[in-house]
Amino acid sequence: MTSKDRMNTAMHLGTPDRVPVMCQLALGHYFLQTPFDEIDIWHDTQTFGNALITLQERYGFDGILINLPGRDPNWRKYITRIEERDGNRFITWKNGWYTDAPPDDNPHVYMEDGTRYFPTFEEVDPEQLFYMEPHDLSAITYPYSWGFDGEPAPRGRDFFPPWQMDTIKHVLARVGDRVSVHGEIFSPFSQFMEMLDYTNGLMALMDDAGKAKACLDALADGATELALLQAETGVHAVLISSAFAGAGLISRQHYSDFVLPYEKKIIDGVKARFPDLPVYTHTCGAIGDRLDLMGATGTNGIDTLDPPPLGTVELKDAKRQIAGKQFIKGNLDPVNTILMGTPEQVTAAARERILTGGPGGGYILSTACSVSPDAPPENIAKLREAVEEFGKY
Repeated sequence: MTSKDRMNTAMHLGTPDRVPVMCQLALGHYFLQTPFDEIDIWHDTQTFGNALITLQERYGFDGILINLPGRDPNWRKYITRIEERDGNRFITWKNGWYTDAPPDDNPHVYMEDGTRYFPTFEEVDPEQLFYMEPHDLSAITYPYSWGFDGEPAPRGRDFFPPWQMDTIKHVLARVGDRVSVHGEIFSPFSQFMEMLDYTNGLMALMDDAGKAKACLDALADGATELALLQAETGVHAVLISSAFAGAGLISRQHYSDFVLPYEKKIIDGVKARFPDLPVYTHTCGAIGDRLDLMGATGTNGIDTLDPPPLGTVELKDAKRQIAGKQFIKGNLDPVNTILMGTPEQVTAAARERILTGGPGGGYILSTACSVSPDAPPENIAKLREAVEEFGKY
C-alpha cells in the first residue's frame, strides 16, 4: 500500500497493511528543523509546502496536514523593513503594523501602538461575518480583509482569494499521488474565540448567547465553503480544528449549544457533495467526557485524544466507545513522551498505543497534539520504526 492508500483505509475504518503514522508538527518545529527561513515558511506558499514535505519524508509520515493557508504571491511588496531585536525578527508592513517573528514559534501581528487587534463583541454584526483566518498576513481584521489592502472580502465563494489553495496545489503536485494530504479549516467556535480573543469570546457566550449563535452560524457558512474549496482542489481529508472546545474551557452543555450544531452544519454541507471525503475533528485537552457529542456532529474521526496528565482520554476507553463509528488518531503524549522522553520510552509508548488502538483497524498513530518545536527528531523518527515493527496486520 502507498501511504495515501494506508491512510484512506484507516480513515474509512478499514484494516490497512499496517497502522499509519501521521503527526501534526508545531510551526516552530518546521522553523527549527528545516533549512528554510522561518519568515519564508510562515509567509511564502512554496517554502511552507517544501517544509511540510521535507519533514514528512524525514519522519516517514503517511500524511501531511496543511495548516496554513496559501499566501498572496506578492506578500513581500507589503514590507517596508525587517529588523532583529532580542533574537526575534520584526517585519514592519506598509500600513505601520508589524509582525514579531520568533525563530521557534508562531509570529504575531501588532498594530503601531504595540497592541493586537480584536473587535469588540458589541461592534460585530453577524451579517458581516463569513470566515476568520487568524493566520493571514494581517491576522484578525473586521470586517475581514486579506492582507493589508483593507478591502472587506465579500461573503460567498469570492470571499477566498484565488491563491488560498496554492499550498494545497503545491503539495498535491509533488507528493499527492502517494501521501495523504489533508486540508484544515477552523471550526466556527475557534474562529469566534480567535476573533474576540479568548476571554472576551467566553464572556460573549454568557452576555448574549443568541448573538453568539448567530455569529457561529455565519462562520459555519464560511468554513463549509472553505472545506468545499479544499475538497474541489483534491485534498484527501479535511480537518476541523476545534482546539478550544474541551472541558478545560467549556462544559458539555456549552459544547452542545455552541459547538455541536455548527460543526454538524459544516460536515453535513461537505458530505452533501463529497460523501466519501473523510472529515475529522481536532480538539485538545480534556475531551473524555464529550466523545459522544463529538461523534454526534457526524465527524469521521477524532484527533488528539490527549492522555493524562495532558487530557482525560485513556485509549482503551475511547476504543471501546467509538471504534466502528469514528477513526481514532492520536493519544501519544507529545510533552512527557516525545519532548522529554528517551527514544526507548517513545518506542514503548508507541507500541502500547498500537497494540491498544490498532486491532480491527481505524487507528492512526499520532501524538495527541502538535509535536513541540524542540522535540528531538530522533524521538519522532521512532514512531515510524514502531509501526513497522508492531503495527503490521
